[in-house]
Amino acid sequence: MSTNEAMIRIPEDARDILDKLCAAGFSAYVVGGCVRDSLSGIEPHDWDICTSAFPEEVKHVFSGEHTIDTGLKHGTLTVMRHHVPYEVTTFRTDGEYTDHRHPDGVTFVRDLHEDLSRRDFTVNSMAYHPKTGLSDPFGGQRDLQAGIIRCVGDAHTRFTEDALRIIRALRFASVFDFTIEEGTDAAIREFYPTLSMVAAERIWQEMQKLLCGKAVRRILMAYPEVITCMIPELKPTVGFDQRTPFHAYTVYEHIARSVEAVPAVPALRLTMLLHDSGKPESFTIDVHGIGHAHGHQAISKAKAEKVTERLRVDGKTRDTVLTLVEKHDILLTDERSLLLRRLRQMGETRLRQLIEVQRADALAKGPEAPEHVEKVYKERCQALDDLLLEQPCFSLKSLAVNGRDLMAAGIPASPKLGAILEALLADVMEGKLPNEKEALLKEAVQRSGM
Repeated sequence: MSTNEAMIRIPEDARDILDKLCAAGFSAYVVGGCVRDSLSGIEPHDWDICTSAFPEEVKHVFSGEHTIDTGLKHGTLTVMRHHVPYEVTTFRTDGEYTDHRHPDGVTFVRDLHEDLSRRDFTVNSMAYHPKTGLSDPFGGQRDLQAGIIRCVGDAHTRFTEDALRIIRALRFASVFDFTIEEGTDAAIREFYPTLSMVAAERIWQEMQKLLCGKAVRRILMAYPEVITCMIPELKPTVGFDQRTPFHAYTVYEHIARSVEAVPAVPALRLTMLLHDSGKPESFTIDVHGIGHAHGHQAISKAKAEKVTERLRVDGKTRDTVLTLVEKHDILLTDERSLLLRRLRQMGETRLRQLIEVQRADALAKGPEAPEHVEKVYKERCQALDDLLLEQPCFSLKSLAVNGRDLMAAGIPASPKLGAILEALLADVMEGKLPNEKEALLKEAVQRSGM
């Protein structure tokens, strides 16, 4: 066993599944991403198993156990062990891909090589068994060590079969900081329009991983035509000169740099991808020849609404993105009263996200020294931390009185009662009133005109 193969530590339950299949006279291996990740020193999330046993034979081997008929038509049975699912899939070859996404049918086979030959990339086409070692007929381990994404066999065929593989190639290159092999690269640039045939939710599943990859800026810059095929709202930003001393890069390059600069959280990375999408549409040039994009925030938000709806982004992420895109460059300083107002408007979590967004935006502009940007960022975070240590009142929930208190003091329930509470909160935030029940009730009674 090689040193690299020694890195493949199969969980006990997965090993037992292999052993049961082999004891029944079949061959079986862990395969795909779990082998790739293990050889890279990454703890796999899932352990998939492939076998020469046909689906009904697999069911017979695990009769009496908790199994799920995940996709028997395509040869997959899920075996549950200690609440952990293990997908067991029969070796197969695929039929025609007339929809450029799914095979019209599959043929079950007994030969591992046939199964590995239908897979997408060499780094995903390796199988392993503790007794027989690594099966790597297409040089996946070599490509893994060299940092290369290469299609198995003919790249044109692989992408014609399944257009999703195009974005998957970019995703793996971004996540692992790999380069894309020349033939695979050429096929991506030829076949990327077929991404229109891929379901939007599948695009988003891959896109969010791509955006959170460590090589995201390089991939965004290398494949703008692919990115804008999936998100056409970004197409006008490519090569768009901002004509301002405050930006050293085109709108698209600024966007790519800002995506890289923000923490690798899908909502934040998607925010930066879309935050300036409205600039070309709002662009004007003043008498001095300086470019401006007044009102681009609202246009960018409208574009973000379309993108997140089309990609079927989950509601929580969508709300975060839309809020941050709209407010990405609102005034924010270390001043206590302003931070309190922003806390009132956005809450602590969203305000901290906004600080991250504005840091990334500033780092991606170019002219400002990164050291200065980081200094401002740290000071702003510290100012917010110090303010929160005071446990300040910045919401009606933290106000020392509520509607019931005001009604108990004789103020009738009405829209005016809510307005009084808002006015009390504003006075407390500005330091005009202490956040004390007695003082607030006295002021409330005066404001009610009683």
